[in-house]
Amino acid sequence: MRPIPLLLILSALALPALSQAAVRVEVLQNRLAQPWGMAFLPDDQGILITLRGGELKRWQPGKGLSAPIAGVPQVWANGQGGLLDVALAPDFAQSRRVWLSYAESDASGKAGTAVGYGRLSEDATQLTNFTVVFRQQPKLSVGNHFGGRLVFDGKGYVFIGLGENNQRATAQDPSKLQGKVVRLTETGGVPPDNPFVGRADARPEIWAYGIRNPQGMAMNPWSEALWLNEHGPRGGDEINIPQAGKNYGWPLATHGINYSGLPIPEAKGKTVPGTEPPLYVWPVSPGVSGMAFYSAPTFPQWQHKLFIGALKETSLIVLAVDGNQVREEGRLLEARGKRIRDVRVGPDGYLYVLTDESNGELLRLSPEA
Repeated sequence: MRPIPLLLILSALALPALSQAAVRVEVLQNRLAQPWGMAFLPDDQGILITLRGGELKRWQPGKGLSAPIAGVPQVWANGQGGLLDVALAPDFAQSRRVWLSYAESDASGKAGTAVGYGRLSEDATQLTNFTVVFRQQPKLSVGNHFGGRLVFDGKGYVFIGLGENNQRATAQDPSKLQGKVVRLTETGGVPPDNPFVGRADARPEIWAYGIRNPQGMAMNPWSEALWLNEHGPRGGDEINIPQAGKNYGWPLATHGINYSGLPIPEAKGKTVPGTEPPLYVWPVSPGVSGMAFYSAPTFPQWQHKLFIGALKETSLIVLAVDGNQVREEGRLLEARGKRIRDVRVGPDGYLYVLTDESNGELLRLSPEA
């Protein structure tokens, strides 16, 4: 177990905000009702955007927002639940498969995260043959901590980040799918080399565990490793690098406390033997969300930067990446006062941002000359 460098903790305490003039902001679309995720269609065919209430739409330059795409599964749109992330299959050019994550409920009225894919029609107006390939079991959520990010690793697998449904102990229970990162094949099967395959007391889909509520995930383009951020409780938002079979601590290890101000009952400290300490910690929670590494050639000044949305602190966090070390450099978009739900690097090298509001926006960002 490696100790957390004090510098990484202190660096999140007080930082100079980046000037609002450091970035050019274009509002491409507004009137988006709680947008959550986005995926870029090839050949300049636009952007698929999920709306948490249950609609999937396409935005195109010069045409704006489409009508809802048909064939989306019914979602449980309560609390933090609803239609969550969207991702294109790596072979989309041939299969036209679009993956979705969403909250679904069972007869008990409780909910969990589900994932599936359908075929997008050539005119992008409907999904057909939608197939559910993953369901979080058991269903425990009454509206909190679904996770839901989808990331393909380019090696034949897809990672799914799963919250613990606000049921803390489940994150340490390998027989449950709460508080985990799971790894599936690109068709939804369980890879035979997943770390818990063959264990009678564990779910074979699990890749890593001990996670509270992951909200951002992305593949690091330089190390080719999965990175993840997650909400702490009151304090203690984290960045982690989930590795096979590793325990990331929650709720045994945390830098946060309960919203009531009392300690987390199960917590044994900030670092606990047998668990992996976070790569980076925010002592005061910004409410981290979508994340994107910048490796495009378009804007060299953004090279080796990691951008993370902040929901609570309504800004775009900018971190410099050096190997497996990060240093926060400041914030963008603070003056707009909008909750940042997702951030992606577009095919054109610009940053695209979704704000999580009833009148949410799709923004395009570039550095000022």
